[in-house]
Amino acid sequence: MTGSVSRYKQEIEETGFTTIDKIYSEEEIADILKIIDTTDSSKETFRKSDDLFAIRQFLKEIPEITSLIFNQKLNHLISDLFGNEYFVVKSIYFDKPGKSNWYVSYHQDLTISVDHKTDHQDFGPWTKKQNQYAVQPPLHILERNFTIRIHLDDTNELNGALKVIPKSHLKKIYRPENIDWTIENEVICSINKGGVMIMKPLILHSSNRTVNQQRRRVIHIEFSNSDLPKGINWAEKFYQ
Repeated sequence: MTGSVSRYKQEIEETGFTTIDKIYSEEEIADILKIIDTTDSSKETFRKSDDLFAIRQFLKEIPEITSLIFNQKLNHLISDLFGNEYFVVKSIYFDKPGKSNWYVSYHQDLTISVDHKTDHQDFGPWTKKQNQYAVQPPLHILERNFTIRIHLDDTNELNGALKVIPKSHLKKIYRPENIDWTIENEVICSINKGGVMIMKPLILHSSNRTVNQQRRRVIHIEFSNSDLPKGINWAEKFYQ
């Protein structure tokens, strides 16, 4: 595993992402989905449409699922790759149905979720969605953060697998309208059910519409090791 960890670390640092298979068994995936499917979806943090079902503050809304998400394999992977100083700061569950026309254009994840809006010269602009505040923090916070995407279905280019531009996380703020396709390459991140993708928030990424009638269910968890200034608090914060 040591050699693999070194390779994963190198890929994350140099290209901005890596993919890893077999973090969850079929039985573990089934147990996770059973809890999700039997959860009351009438809350404010739940969003349901023909194109997308999403649960914001996922681990706060369904705390009993936490021990299933952070199984031994994932905990060891996080510790080996990043150490023990990181904590969860955001969690979302996405379900993209088989007939979904939902797509996401190229973007970087430039905001963090916080519990309320306040004035601070280094933080902004602010947004609010489904009663959740988000703000763009100083770049050094985003550069240290990482995201793990847990795949509960086989995902490929036909059902909205994430597309990324390798090494774009090294270019600070990189506006989609400035992408130079004469030098950039697009990679489609196909991932098997039970696998994970680890990515840096500053990597440019997007996803297409589903065209094969196969759903795509993903748990998106963001991690940080940064303390926020006084008066600004993470909306979600806990050590796994």
